[in-house]
Amino acid sequence: MFKKILIANRGEVALRVLRACKEMGIATVAIYSEADKDLKHVKMADESVCIGPAESAKSYLNIPAIISACEVTDSDAIHPGVGFLAENDHFAEQVQASGYTFIGPDPESIKIMGNKISAKESVSSSGMQCVPGTGRISATNRETMEIARKIGYPVIIKAAAGGGGKGIQIVEEEADLLDKLQLTQREALNSFGSDEIYLEKFLTSPRHVEIQIAADNAGNVIHFFERDCSIQRKNQKIIEEAPAFGIPEEKLQEIRQVSVDTCKKLNYKGLGTFEFLYENGEFYFIEMNTRLQVEHTITEMITGIDLVKLQIKIAAGEEIRFSQEEINCRGHAI
Repeated sequence: MFKKILIANRGEVALRVLRACKEMGIATVAIYSEADKDLKHVKMADESVCIGPAESAKSYLNIPAIISACEVTDSDAIHPGVGFLAENDHFAEQVQASGYTFIGPDPESIKIMGNKISAKESVSSSGMQCVPGTGRISATNRETMEIARKIGYPVIIKAAAGGGGKGIQIVEEEADLLDKLQLTQREALNSFGSDEIYLEKFLTSPRHVEIQIAADNAGNVIHFFERDCSIQRKNQKIIEEAPAFGIPEEKLQEIRQVSVDTCKKLNYKGLGTFEFLYENGEFYFIEMNTRLQVEHTITEMITGIDLVKLQIKIAAGEEIRFSQEEINCRGHAI
């Protein structure tokens, strides 16, 4: 087990990781920007290191500064938390190349699943059903209009590197397609540094359901039931609840098992969340989050499993010590 973990994040998630480490007897290092020197996680950690000014690009996104903090504190591993560099494959690579453990999936998994197009291609090859749509498209290519006609309106344009409700445009009719393609491409480039976009059929009234999984280095993969995040505003989640209600149990069992099987085929390791749209009795994969999610707490409440501790144990090389049958869903959490 690790002796000391550097938490490469701030605020609430840093406190969450810090709590798990304290309970496991692992020493902690907090990093902070000059503006955050008085935050609670800085005061509660065993050690703390200032890594730069208030601007996140010069502090929490400064990879050399974070790795230097790991070196000067003699830490064993880095926990990325959520946001910032949590799903940055280059960061995970640099952490490993510097001789430390990245508490998360391997860089290749982060890279593949971080791009929505390559993610769809990967899960499709393992048997998961995706929303009908395309691979990479051009905002100026007239052939895109033919593709949209084949899919059928309404369609939705998405940024391949998107997230947080950004880089999305719904197109109701062909006359608006080219303008919205260019708008999405500009927003994608400004928000994510990549103008790669793709088209999907727009499902008009789906449920948004996600499956929490964990996979260790010995090939053991388990799920922790599901969370329903259908209540959203501007494509951003507002309320999450677990488990999902009003969906036939046999369909939920099916998608839970498909998620486990897909993880095994992809040789995925660590915590992860598969996200689906559910409409007319069918689940459609839309993306995978290769990190701890903010909403992990409601899954912990219905299962009694501490997911952060499990994440740390898996990163340290431990096997998952309970079977799928031993995980029970108790009650309802929002």
